[in-house]
Amino acid sequence: MVKNFVSFVGNRKTFSVGFLFATSSLVFGIWVASIPGVKARLGFSDGGLGLSLLLSPSGAITGMLLSSKVFSKISVGKWMYVGYSTYCIVMIGLINSQNRLMFWLCLYCFGMIGFLNGVSANATVNLMEKKTSRLLMATCHGMYSMGGALSAGIAALLFLIHIPSGWQIVIVATIILAIININKPYLLINNDIIHQGSSFKLPSFSILGISFICMVSFMAEGCVADWSAIYLKEILFAPKAMISLGYAGFSVAMTLGRLNGDMLIAKVGSKTVVVTGGLLAASGFLIVVTSPAVIVAIIGYILVGLGCCCTVPVLFRASANIPGVSTIEGYAMVTTGGLIGFLTGPSVIGFISEKTNLSWGLSLLILMGLLSAYTAWRNPFIKNKETVRESLPYDEQIF
Repeated sequence: MVKNFVSFVGNRKTFSVGFLFATSSLVFGIWVASIPGVKARLGFSDGGLGLSLLLSPSGAITGMLLSSKVFSKISVGKWMYVGYSTYCIVMIGLINSQNRLMFWLCLYCFGMIGFLNGVSANATVNLMEKKTSRLLMATCHGMYSMGGALSAGIAALLFLIHIPSGWQIVIVATIILAIININKPYLLINNDIIHQGSSFKLPSFSILGISFICMVSFMAEGCVADWSAIYLKEILFAPKAMISLGYAGFSVAMTLGRLNGDMLIAKVGSKTVVVTGGLLAASGFLIVVTSPAVIVAIIGYILVGLGCCCTVPVLFRASANIPGVSTIEGYAMVTTGGLIGFLTGPSVIGFISEKTNLSWGLSLLILMGLLSAYTAWRNPFIKNKETVRESLPYDEQIF
């Protein structure tokens, strides 16, 4: 794993794209740690914050509707450079929002730009895999998870030396923008124009089950991101230096799982990985909501990460092999289901928490994990017996 990762990072063409995955989670991890402070500063209740978070999926829906026009005119490389740079600026505004209007506007832009960024980066990785006959997707998603773990650690460290979230995001975003500009030539060489020939379509019945599993996986990730710090602080009374460690543990587990994901899938099979993952995630949330101590809850979040780590790569592969569904269409449908879960899940938890408490809100994820495991077990397109390519080194020229 280490040798493969070093060679991946050592190739500027793969690293320039892989770093963008880390970029998303680096700034997002700072956002996670800032949520309790933003909530208090702007005077939100759990329900009010949950309602506000609906602006992110609204922005994502806008991005989804605009994606065909955007990527029929702008190359994925150009969008990656501009989109991810803009994303950093939006996150600075979001965390430093001085009023609710600014907060809501930034949340909406966060959802819209984040959706388009995800399409451009994942589509680029898919094209690179086809051109090189090498697996890149799991490693790139591992970069995302690694960025989340790193940012949570950075937030905890900076809190210890009394640097607030508003300055944390400025520091991290500035470093990211510098690296993006250094890698600009390697991003712009990805000059492919994505044009699907039609606007977004609702998922067909053949892929609805896979889309649902992706929705649950992303819903779990979104809820860990948005609510873990609040749960540790307000329910378990964790000190400020520890409130980001739930998300950190989750992200570390996701990173290790994804960097070993292709080997694991080849060994035990896709269906086994996804079914077991759903059960592990459900068990993790059960531990979180019944935990008597902060450390126990963090262990629960680690189990959630282990359960979710390999699900999305499996679903992308499955969606590309459904009869009558093109690879691009399958990817778009699965991604849409995932984003719905990631962006609306935290809002649902907020509404439940407002009526009961946050423990009951997070308990919804136990049921969703079990339903995900059952759906994967019954889904004919997620198979154990299938051809899985082995990962190859990246230190040669890939184009």
